Amino acid sequence: MSRTDFEQVVDEVLDALPQWVLDRIDNLSVVVEERPTHHQDPHDTGLLGLYEGVSLLHRGNDYFAAMPDTITVFRQSHLALGLTDDELRDEIRRTVLHEIGHHLGIDDDRLDEIGWG
Repeated sequence: MSRTDFEQVVDEVLDALPQWVLDRIDNLSVVVEERPTHHQDPHDTGLLGLYEGVSLLHRGNDYFAAMPDTITVFRQSHLALGLTDDELRDEIRRTVLHEIGHHLGIDDDRLDEIGWG
């Protein structure tokens, strides 16, 4: 899948977010990168996505004028899974939703319960 097509899938996932999620997202940037840096994936585990920031659950009254939180979706890590186009689209969706869940302050167990794990 080309980078343009990959980014389009990410955009489609974001465009399809339910209103309750859109109402809560605050100060968030979503980007596509080819590969994680060594700092992001020090053990080279094939990281699919990463949320970096302060979740909404942990922001206090002193949270202001902060740089945006970032969700990074890693294209090459997804491609390395060797999935069909439909399976790849599903995996990209799952990754984006999972990282948005972290932005919202939802833990991994709850993300699994709601199908975002």
